Amino acid sequence: MLSLLVDILSIPALLVGLIVFLGLILQKKPSQDIILGTFKSILGFVVLGGGATILVASLNPFGVMFQEAFNLQGIVPNNEAIVALSLKEYGSSTALIMFFGMIANILIARFTPFKFIFLTGHHTFYMAAMISVILISMGLSGIILIIAGSLTLGIAMVFFPAISYTTMQKITNNQNIGMAHFGTLGYVLSAFIGKIFGKSSPSTESLNLPKNLGFLRDSSVMIALTMGVLYIVVAISAGQTFVETNLSGGQNYIVFAIMQGITFSAGIYIILAGVRLLLGEIVPAFKGISEKVVKDAKPALDCPVIFTYSPNAVIIGFLCGFIGGVVGLFVLGYLSWALILPGVVPHFFTGATAGVFGNATGGRRGAMLGSFANGILITFLPVALLPVLGDFGFANTTFSDSDFALVGIILGAINSIIN
Repeated sequence: MLSLLVDILSIPALLVGLIVFLGLILQKKPSQDIILGTFKSILGFVVLGGGATILVASLNPFGVMFQEAFNLQGIVPNNEAIVALSLKEYGSSTALIMFFGMIANILIARFTPFKFIFLTGHHTFYMAAMISVILISMGLSGIILIIAGSLTLGIAMVFFPAISYTTMQKITNNQNIGMAHFGTLGYVLSAFIGKIFGKSSPSTESLNLPKNLGFLRDSSVMIALTMGVLYIVVAISAGQTFVETNLSGGQNYIVFAIMQGITFSAGIYIILAGVRLLLGEIVPAFKGISEKVVKDAKPALDCPVIFTYSPNAVIIGFLCGFIGGVVGLFVLGYLSWALILPGVVPHFFTGATAGVFGNATGGRRGAMLGSFANGILITFLPVALLPVLGDFGFANTTFSDSDFALVGIILGAINSIIN
């Protein structure tokens, strides 16, 4: 039963649907409204997830071509990979920490000023896995392990949305939505850099284009063209033989690159459609929760929820963040430290989100500099996390997003002090 419950809660669509269902029931809405709202919210998240799947499928070949083109070897941070490794030994404690951590999140929101309900189930699961591994290394077990792990997770689930909330209000035009994605440290850094260096810089969304280039005002076309050019450059660098033999199944490598760029744009388009559908249901449903369970409760949602507000900043953030990761890689090589290769998927999602945050406080300059700083951050923080996880055989991979690294480093420091 616990395994079934964790499976349900770790699927964002079902978790959000459950929250919307409870919120509408608490408002005593008619049964048809409850059914409609619940299924539309689930549908919105499924559409969003479908877009993300398409996006990731188009990004993976880019990462392979990039590594081939520049002959890079090192550690590629990947949340899914390291969690899969940890679950072999720590599956039960991870499940318990996740379940009771979500209860701790609700209790903290109920009795403290931090009113955020963290609704990104898979990130909750990833954080629970990391906390479980590190606390067990500190010698904790049994009830003490579950209590300490659940409290740590519950605090993280309200703390990170809280520190990004001011900028989230600015981005979403005061829709009372929090950020539930454990890359928040980088987003807050991006917003700070935008505020410092982006004064008087125009928004990424205010493009002044000649009349004959008006088609570039359509974000889908702009994304397809930008990514198409980027894919072509990387495909040429990797070589025709490599691409056609290993990736395209014999399709011409230039045609393959162009189609990957268009597929990427299609993924973004689907994500934005899912976000619009989701927000139309979850924000009103939270009125019931804020009135009956947690006063002034605010839903904290996954990072793509803000992509619709600044689509140009999404692409600028990805490109500048990825450049930051490449620069960080060369600095690590110069210092003879462990090499953290720029994983395309984490750099897209965290870089894009950092771009939106930087744009909100500092326009185009904020989006570029802020996302670049995020790229540097998620390159260096995993290096500091590696020693904490290395004793458990995870040294060939690590967590990719900044908040995982921060929580892990803090727990590792506590472990060092105790032992």
